Amino acid sequence: MIDRRGFIAASLGALLPAGASAASRPGRQAPQTVDYGPAKLDIYAPDDANNLPVVFFVHGGAWRFGKRSQVGSKPDFLLANGFVFISIDYRMLPEADVATQAGDVEKAYAYVRANIARYGGDPSRIVGMGHSAGCHLIALTGMRGGLPGVAALILDDTRAYDLVALSRNGGMVGAYARAFPDPTQWAALSPSTHVDGRKHPPTFIAYSRAPGRGEASKAFAGRLRATGAKVTLFDGSAYTHMSINRDFGQDGDALTAAVLAFLKASVG
Repeated sequence: MIDRRGFIAASLGALLPAGASAASRPGRQAPQTVDYGPAKLDIYAPDDANNLPVVFFVHGGAWRFGKRSQVGSKPDFLLANGFVFISIDYRMLPEADVATQAGDVEKAYAYVRANIARYGGDPSRIVGMGHSAGCHLIALTGMRGGLPGVAALILDDTRAYDLVALSRNGGMVGAYARAFPDPTQWAALSPSTHVDGRKHPPTFIAYSRAPGRGEASKAFAGRLRATGAKVTLFDGSAYTHMSINRDFGQDGDALTAAVLAFLKASVG
């Protein structure tokens, strides 16, 4: 009988490319840093990259903190599995409001789509990924059509899918109240508002045990599924809000195995 940890490790081992294992990944390569206009982004690519799928990552930090270098094991793991990895900075509160931040994400994506081929990435196979505030920004821009041609989305743990509903449920407090002070903007800045009859990309939605994350994620997944979109919902109640991001790429991590399977199915 194989236990849960053994099953996950075996799954990861099967998904890793030939010659690479979770315990023997190459050392971290220094990224190439470029200025996309409002801020900078880092490109991690294997030396021999050629037409590889791309993961485009937006960090969290309550829309106020964080930086593109806070990527943990993501670059090492994804490069070992045949991906190019991008991590972006965007302007923070209070310098820039959330609407401006979403515009920054779209500008960074446009730069990557136009230029990633020279770094060995495939512009037709870009997957948007974000955690926390970055999850909200990827969901918002992805749902409203601001990431044209995006192949898939990985949404990692936010309550900010529907700000109007969040307010009704007493959740518009703390970081959410500071990030979204104007109720007249709540609908426009809610990813759920933009889930409509258009075709949406395959979407992986993960939630932690942090308050409200499961309810918000399940509601958003249901709304998206109703349009016919392919949705994978991951129960991450074994994780905290921080560990669901921090543990990605580590040996034996359940979310990593599920995301990698999703990536392989979505962009090969």
